[in-house]
Amino acid sequence: MRAPEKLLLRLEWRVVRRLDGRLQGGHRTVHRGAGTDFAGLRAYVEGDDARHIDWNVTARLNEPHLRQFNEDREMTVWLVLDRSASMAAGRPGRGKHEVLAELALVLARLFCRGGNRVGALLFDMGVPRVVPPGATRRHVLRIGAELDRTAAAVSGQTTDLAAMLDAVARLARRRSLIVVVSDFIGEGDWERSLLGLARRHEVVALRVVDTTDDELPEAGLIVVEDAETGEQLIVDSGDPLFRVRFRAAVDARDARLTNGMREAGVPVHRVDTDRDLAEALVEVVARTRDRRT
Repeated sequence: MRAPEKLLLRLEWRVVRRLDGRLQGGHRTVHRGAGTDFAGLRAYVEGDDARHIDWNVTARLNEPHLRQFNEDREMTVWLVLDRSASMAAGRPGRGKHEVLAELALVLARLFCRGGNRVGALLFDMGVPRVVPPGATRRHVLRIGAELDRTAAAVSGQTTDLAAMLDAVARLARRRSLIVVVSDFIGEGDWERSLLGLARRHEVVALRVVDTTDDELPEAGLIVVEDAETGEQLIVDSGDPLFRVRFRAAVDARDARLTNGMREAGVPVHRVDTDRDLAEALVEVVARTRDRRT
């Protein structure tokens, strides 16, 4: 059995079963579509669409009444998956790359089971790899196979977050749900790109975080390497001044991310590598519903 199949089977057993039903529904639209659920009747008001009048009820009550519907609309979901070098951080078997792969497969499986089409854009600082939207389990495995491929990181570059967001903007031609899975460690004028993307689509950010992103161990002289540029420095991890500067840089990065997401109206959810995946996604769903009510 191939690795993507093994991983998907494990996730279906441990995670998807626990989440099934929590991510379905809740995507309603005022636009008329192919699938409708009858919601009830109400009295006709001047300006209403006369095509929706229920003539049987109108004749019985001697007053015009309209049929109301809740309508499910099939969504197109795009998973934007950051495969840059910084995503390789973390302990073996549970690094950010592994958590991203699990998130991608779980979300793809859940959305496909709900009748939605899911596509993926894998961004690894080279030419983005695209998996066109599909809606079957076999399609989810195709996304898994792309994730299983090892992409060589481009030395001397940092993740261009703006380019990643612009790439999915070009792909998503109809209004879609865009789920960006990344550690958001990178450069570029990504705030402007995010604003443009959020104007046309519903965007959700899942920020994958490992303890190594935020904490510096006190271990004396250590070699620090930038995972994306390959630059190495020898630093004294116990130096109080260096630790203050490190903390300030982390706080500035987090503040920029928070402010940029807030201005674009995009919810950002933190997913720690050491946390149970199902619990993390349940929290994401709960926070999303609270935000909509």
